[in-house]
Amino acid sequence: MAVKKIGSQTIKLLNPPSIISAGSIVGPKEGDGPLAQYFDKIVQDDLLGEDSWEMAESALVKEAANIALGKVNLTLDDMEYMFGGDLLNQIMSTSFAARDMKVPFFGLYGACSNFTESLSLASMIVDGGYADQVITTTSSHFSSAERQYRFPLESGNQRPLTSQWTVTGAGATIISSVGEGPYITYVTTGKVIDFGIKDAANMGAAMAPAAVDTIRAHFTDTGFKPEDYDLIITGDLGIIGHEIAMELLQKEGYNMSKVFKDCGVEVFDNERQDTHSGGSGCGCSAVVSCGYLYKELQAKKLNKILIVSTGALLSSTSSLQGESIPSIAHAVTIENKLN
Repeated sequence: MAVKKIGSQTIKLLNPPSIISAGSIVGPKEGDGPLAQYFDKIVQDDLLGEDSWEMAESALVKEAANIALGKVNLTLDDMEYMFGGDLLNQIMSTSFAARDMKVPFFGLYGACSNFTESLSLASMIVDGGYADQVITTTSSHFSSAERQYRFPLESGNQRPLTSQWTVTGAGATIISSVGEGPYITYVTTGKVIDFGIKDAANMGAAMAPAAVDTIRAHFTDTGFKPEDYDLIITGDLGIIGHEIAMELLQKEGYNMSKVFKDCGVEVFDNERQDTHSGGSGCGCSAVVSCGYLYKELQAKKLNKILIVSTGALLSSTSSLQGESIPSIAHAVTIENKLN
């Protein structure tokens, strides 16, 4: 009997696991943004001494994990499972990192929703009593994503104003059956939503309906309202997608104006750094959450938040075949105190 299931899409964790550590590492552009002080490590060489952008991203994954482990004096040998993913074909960067890390591995692909997807599954496996210590990783890299989804950087193609800048960075968390919080208390799993958007340079518009669908499901299942949270933050809708989501939620009867933000809006100074519609990529919600949000929770400046990472499930093949962009969003509630 599914005693932890509430409503249609949400799980209430009865033994809420604790996020005992989080690590974040970013590239130079992110390190020049408004959240720089919250990141654990800023690298100036976005190749990290590697031979390719893809292997540089893999190095980011391993470094984020090392940072998170080092904060609590644990090693990879202490980790029972690893949940992780990225944007690349066959989640290449994460899989190659897992090859070196040698932790039992669940590879995930939820596009930019990957951060909360990994948190969701790691929390469920710990809450269910299947493990005591689990590590999650999520990453992206501007140059590897550009090469796969758009154009070679050497082409110097003009980016439309609706486009977003893929975050170079990785975040890692350690989810534990013991700890003093912050705790993951609810998981709302999203559905794939497709409103027929085909413009791969306007992914915020494609993802906004998925974010709205998951947030609405979360409120319906739990009975929570926007004012029950200190912050509700989406993954990488960017400026355009965030505005669309705000308007759609308003039409649903939810006034989100006091608590609603987006990681893609927060991570860059849009005007000074010329990121057009803001940040994107798996690493966007990962580094904002593992850097900024985790530290704000630790300092008790935030006590209850909802993170809704959003993902556009397109591929280079689907775009060339003229398909629309199906999208998804997964939500997790993180809070300092248990009721």
